[in-house]
Amino acid sequence: MDGIVVNSNDPSMLEFAASLGCEAVQRDPYYASNTVSMSDVYRNMAENMDCDTIVYANATTPLLKNETLYKAIETYQQNKGKHDSLNSAHLIKEFLFRDNLPINYDLRHQPRSQDLPDIAALNFAINILERQTMIECKNVVGYCPLIYTIDEVEATDIDNPLDFEFAEFVYKKGL
Repeated sequence: MDGIVVNSNDPSMLEFAASLGCEAVQRDPYYASNTVSMSDVYRNMAENMDCDTIVYANATTPLLKNETLYKAIETYQQNKGKHDSLNSAHLIKEFLFRDNLPINYDLRHQPRSQDLPDIAALNFAINILERQTMIECKNVVGYCPLIYTIDEVEATDIDNPLDFEFAEFVYKKGL
């Protein structure tokens, strides 16, 4: 059965979701705390759904286009035998360091930023996997993920007021 499940600890959000025809699942307060690991949250979410496949899309990535989501689902279905999850990411073209050493370029032969290697950063805007894989992995990333690149605008994740202002600006501009 196809459907939309909203998993939240906020009664008003669940009521709103139900009014739109979504299945509303009350999240235990423990799984909504800032001390629980996301691994436990993912496992709990999957255990509380009656389905085979989960498309986990964060509400905090509001600039994701419908077409991008549909294309991701199609890509997941086409690659199901080769990959057990599809996870969105965006490319990082920045000069990265770890422990005071560059990790993606040679200091003595610095390339243009456009020529840096393609390093993908998971953004969790789109995650598709079988329910059982989500339970086993305690993650939305499977054992053999397919990294699905989306642009940085669609990958915008709202974590703070500045992120919200940026997303609102972009949305109003229609970008």
